[in-house]
Amino acid sequence: MVAAVSVVGVFASGVVAGAPATGEPAGARVTRIDRIDAQLSMVYVYSPSMNRVVPNQVLRPAGSGSAPVLQLINGRAGGVEGDSWLAMTNHRQFFADKRVTVVSPLDGPFSWYTDWKYPDPHLGVNKWQTYLTRELPAAIGGPLQANGRTAVAGLSLNGGSALDIAGHAPWLYRAAASYSGCPAISSLAGVVGVAGVTAFGGGNAFNMFGPPGDPAWTDHDPSLHPSRLRGKAIYLGASTGIPGAVDGPPSLTPQLLAGPAEVEMITRWCTDQMAASLRGAGIGHTYRVFDRGAHTWSLFEAQLRGSWRVLGPALGA
Repeated sequence: MVAAVSVVGVFASGVVAGAPATGEPAGARVTRIDRIDAQLSMVYVYSPSMNRVVPNQVLRPAGSGSAPVLQLINGRAGGVEGDSWLAMTNHRQFFADKRVTVVSPLDGPFSWYTDWKYPDPHLGVNKWQTYLTRELPAAIGGPLQANGRTAVAGLSLNGGSALDIAGHAPWLYRAAASYSGCPAISSLAGVVGVAGVTAFGGGNAFNMFGPPGDPAWTDHDPSLHPSRLRGKAIYLGASTGIPGAVDGPPSLTPQLLAGPAEVEMITRWCTDQMAASLRGAGIGHTYRVFDRGAHTWSLFEAQLRGSWRVLGPALGA
């Protein structure tokens, strides 16, 4: 059963209305919290930049008091197709004994969680960098008792985005992680890949960063701006693409060879570029390459668990 609660306190009663439909948009704010159980809630946040309410799956730590925040971004479809951290992994169990609030927006399919230059006919208005770096922190600070210490992590399509987001908001993030992501997006192969994946979701990547050669492509390529991540705790994860025990039963191996294995090999190459860039700039980071693992949720979860030794201390969690 889901209980609706007000933004005055997570455990209070009542419902707060959503954002106004017309007129000047109000500031970012929590409009409603639906408490699902003691740990899990759905928290709705009004985004002025996108003029809509964004649902967020939130895991709260046990007990009362303030806690740091991990913005744990979902994959290419933004979790709206059921492929979310909550649905596909046991991350609830992993975070059950950890002093951190985990926030995962359930929206933004094929948006790369960045600010688009133009509205897209299919994907609409996307201002996700603004949402994650300014609107969401401002809105949840009081209602969720966030203590100001923040990290961001993403998987697959949004792994590189997490690093880009952290680099563009140095005042906010203490740590960032990419799980089998592809940070190096501005190369010819990167532009083709981004355009192809975005088109698969019905969108036009040129509405995001402009045509090839537009400076926005390089501005949002974290492998070209390693110094933006200086002073932050950084975790990079990737795998060889060879299916293994981390992916599940051996019976799954044949079906992983056709697509997930190949995708993971590509993200390994991309992540190698990011690691080399950080090394060249003298920026400390942790890079783990799994000997076995295709592009699967099981691999992403293993990377998440491994990254906590980097993210947790940076958050003081």
